[in-house]
Amino acid sequence: MDDVCKLGTVPNLQSPDPLAWDGPAVGLLDLDAFFASVEQLDHPEWRGRPVIVGGSADRRGVVSTASYEARRFGVHSAMPSATARRLCPDAIWTRGNFARYREMSAQVMAILGGETPLVEQVSIDEAFFDVTPGRFSRESPIAICRRVQERVAALGVTCSIGLGVNKTVAKIASEREKPRGLTAVLPGTERAFLAPLPVGAMSGVGPATQERLRKMGIRTLGELSRADEGELERVFGVLGPRMALRAAGLERSAVAEAAAPDEVKSVSNERTFSEDLTERDQIRAGIAHVSEMVGRRLRRKGLRGHTVTLKVKYDATHARTAQRALPETTDDERVFGRVAAALLDELWQPGMRVRLLGVGVSGFGEERPAQMSLFADDEGTAAGESRDRSALGRVTDALRDRFGDEAVGYGRDLRFRNRTSDTAPMHKDA
Repeated sequence: MDDVCKLGTVPNLQSPDPLAWDGPAVGLLDLDAFFASVEQLDHPEWRGRPVIVGGSADRRGVVSTASYEARRFGVHSAMPSATARRLCPDAIWTRGNFARYREMSAQVMAILGGETPLVEQVSIDEAFFDVTPGRFSRESPIAICRRVQERVAALGVTCSIGLGVNKTVAKIASEREKPRGLTAVLPGTERAFLAPLPVGAMSGVGPATQERLRKMGIRTLGELSRADEGELERVFGVLGPRMALRAAGLERSAVAEAAAPDEVKSVSNERTFSEDLTERDQIRAGIAHVSEMVGRRLRRKGLRGHTVTLKVKYDATHARTAQRALPETTDDERVFGRVAAALLDELWQPGMRVRLLGVGVSGFGEERPAQMSLFADDEGTAAGESRDRSALGRVTDALRDRFGDEAVGYGRDLRFRNRTSDTAPMHKDA
């Protein structure tokens, strides 16, 4: 038995589970190379060959997912497509079919929902789930995880699962054995399991935090768990002691009950540009362009939100976001798009280059009363004119639905028609 097994971790379990589980049992299911796996499922002739889902190298595309065959060449998610093409020149490329991925994801989440009502989907290919013995079943959590893996495999894709006493342990464990791995960190062994791992293995500890910890002499989760809480709080604020608690395996994290399938918390779109935007008017036009796509999807779903988020990505690895609340809920891109443009000054200064823009709207659960005006809004638009513009948006939606996205457009849209990356749009309903 190797050291990992001695710590209570059971990788790639095959035999019936003889182990009793005492305490909370939180799992993290991660679908293996999900988009690429679905493509190989739907195109049998691609199986066993390197497959890359993403935009083209000639239009500054980005890799969304790479099959394990492509990963052997060093290709990974979020890598510029030009780099991926250089590393793996014989790969099969596809922009992807996100409707198909969502359909497959829903089937996987239904499998988890059949085991426990406590399923918290965190992305299209990841979800936490609670299988604590005695809550909904007396069956071994490890046996449940095995069954989930078998049922997912029957769909034609595979998943890796990490199992532990909390979300932090489950997430880290899910990365230990891939693909189709099952790593269970038994209750009471989490501190020993975490201690030798680098601090970057814990979610939320990015390169900047790692560097600050390194300057404090902290490189492993074990060292982080033993660090002085006062010093951590001085450097990181309230997040410092929380990091130490998580590094010790002592985090208490509840898995939220599965939301209704049609419950959406946010709607967003983002666009990568084939050439960097450098001028303020270009960037503001880009924000309006992306906002229009978000507005159309909000209206399709019958959603109105009161929180706007702007995302600006400067290069392949650096991005920032800013957020602002609205006085009332809206689905009108002329309203939330104006606010998103106002957030630009928090994220951009003249001379900075912009590679990607994203706009999101959230806060759908609470209807905020409209603040009525007898005269005009803050742009000098009369209330009646505002209603006319909202009606115009719906007419434009209907024309595009019937005749295609390019049937109706504004001048700003023409500006970007051939200037965006062909990476599939990263819109999100979460």
